[in-house]
Amino acid sequence: MDELAEAVLRGAPAEELAGLAVPRDYTAAHLRQEDVAMFRGVADKDVRRSLHVGKVPLPELAPDEVLVAVMASSVNYNTVWSATFSPVSTFDALKRFARTGGYTARHDQPFQVIGSDAAGVVVRAGAGVRRWKVGDHVAVSTAVVDDQDPVTHADGMLGADQKAWGYETNFGGLAHYTVVRASQLVAKPPHLTWEETASIPLCGGTAYRMLVSDRGARIKQGDVVLIWGASGGLGAFAVQLVKNAGGIPVGVVNSEHKAALVRRLGCDVVVNREEIGIGRAPESADETVELAKRLGRAIRKEVGEDPHVVFDHVGRATFGISVIVARRGGTVVTCGSSTGYQHTFDNRYFWMNLKRIVGSHGMNLGEAAEMMRLYRLGLLAPVVSRVYPLDEIGEAARLVQTNSHTGKVGVLCLADRPGLGVTDPATRARLGEDWLSPLAEDRGPALVG
Repeated sequence: MDELAEAVLRGAPAEELAGLAVPRDYTAAHLRQEDVAMFRGVADKDVRRSLHVGKVPLPELAPDEVLVAVMASSVNYNTVWSATFSPVSTFDALKRFARTGGYTARHDQPFQVIGSDAAGVVVRAGAGVRRWKVGDHVAVSTAVVDDQDPVTHADGMLGADQKAWGYETNFGGLAHYTVVRASQLVAKPPHLTWEETASIPLCGGTAYRMLVSDRGARIKQGDVVLIWGASGGLGAFAVQLVKNAGGIPVGVVNSEHKAALVRRLGCDVVVNREEIGIGRAPESADETVELAKRLGRAIRKEVGEDPHVVFDHVGRATFGISVIVARRGGTVVTCGSSTGYQHTFDNRYFWMNLKRIVGSHGMNLGEAAEMMRLYRLGLLAPVVSRVYPLDEIGEAARLVQTNSHTGKVGVLCLADRPGLGVTDPATRARLGEDWLSPLAEDRGPALVG
């Protein structure tokens, strides 16, 4: 470990951090361009084969960027996409980004440092950075936007050149250091640990935009919200956001173990899809209708009415069911398609019942800050289930690839053990460790309200 990293880890003051040399290279989880074809014709694209941990060169800092010493990160599904080089190789995206010129040319490398979440300490700030300084504790939001594009000032996610940091850009968060734009930073909640904070930005911000933002479903008090994959990273955030907004979360899971975990988050109704026979994707239009009716009956039995909103990120396997299950005038909001991008649905249930489909992608900086504010106020709990060291990123990513996880899988980068980073122990003590760790393995009492 270099001298600057050691100083960060022992909590050195800003003046000391500013006076220490920045290393020329750093340890990072990365992919190699030479491996792009390794999974062609292979059924099981095991990410443990493509993910490497080792030294890469540290890039020069642009005037609007900061260098963050990463204490912790987390695994997202885009980590799996990157490491399997599918549906497309991200090295193609890096080349396109680099062609825009200037400092972006740095992103075209024979390696890609991946990872779209991070929490850590600012150790350098570019000459054009005003709101952040060395020593600040921060989390990194995912969206890399062009602040010179007029539409960005209405909504950063509408910019044509918007990129997902650590997926469509280089120098991501699964590393000892990361280079990010100052416009990606939000303040770290002082009562949370590094790994808890790092679990929030991508999935938390995405769920916030889908459900709460004016650009999403705009949930309100009393709304019944069906949440597919309620025990996963996105779903666990969605359950809490609905509950916190005064809505009625209805979680769909595939086992009693996951059902128990979702109830800890405050889920009012949990449907085990295996128990009602919707454990696989429908094979025909008629089967889609039958499975949707079966799910609708299960929800009405518990709640007495159909969902106002359906939170769908599963895609092909669930989307046709989602359109049918939503009530008349209801909304299906989608941010992804982990089971396939080609969706089919019976349009009669859509147009004749006046429903809406809302596409949602990532989050702008305002939405990311609002989501983190809810955490700072102690209204939401982190959803970390397991934590791995950076050296074991392959195992951590494999867990997500095989859907063998719940909540978020954290990754320690510079932090040498879980539990570091808390600067407001009084708030943490008031909230309680059990409340703050509803999905952690071997935890007991449920998360209430």
